[in-house]
Amino acid sequence: MIISPRPGGGDPAGGSEMNDCIFCKIIAGKIPAKIVYEDEVAFSFEDINPQAPVHILVIPKKHIATVLDLNEGDHELLGHLFAVANNIARDKGIAARGFRIVTNCNPESGQTVYHIHFHLLGGRHMHWPPG
Repeated sequence: MIISPRPGGGDPAGGSEMNDCIFCKIIAGKIPAKIVYEDEVAFSFEDINPQAPVHILVIPKKHIATVLDLNEGDHELLGHLFAVANNIARDKGIAARGFRIVTNCNPESGQTVYHIHFHLLGGRHMHWPPG
């Protein structure tokens, strides 16, 4: 599902598309997912189209369409998402060898779901540049 953002970034529907957001539906249990981790503010699950042996999505439960929509009140949330990703990397056995955390913002970056998320990738050698 691709939702086109409004010019300049942000939620294409001005905030109302969270009813149609596939990640919000996964969090709500309306769409099945292979859940890796969940707490009060974070949710992690396996990517349905893995690009590495380990490919986990780490998302906030709070709907935020793009990184351009983050505000000062989200600083703690972002730190928590990184901590969750680090713990999953350790649990999956990829921390010592190395892993990559990727986020995309808007169409040219490859963002196709307008709910911020980190891709945690590992278990294979990563190449640079990634694009």
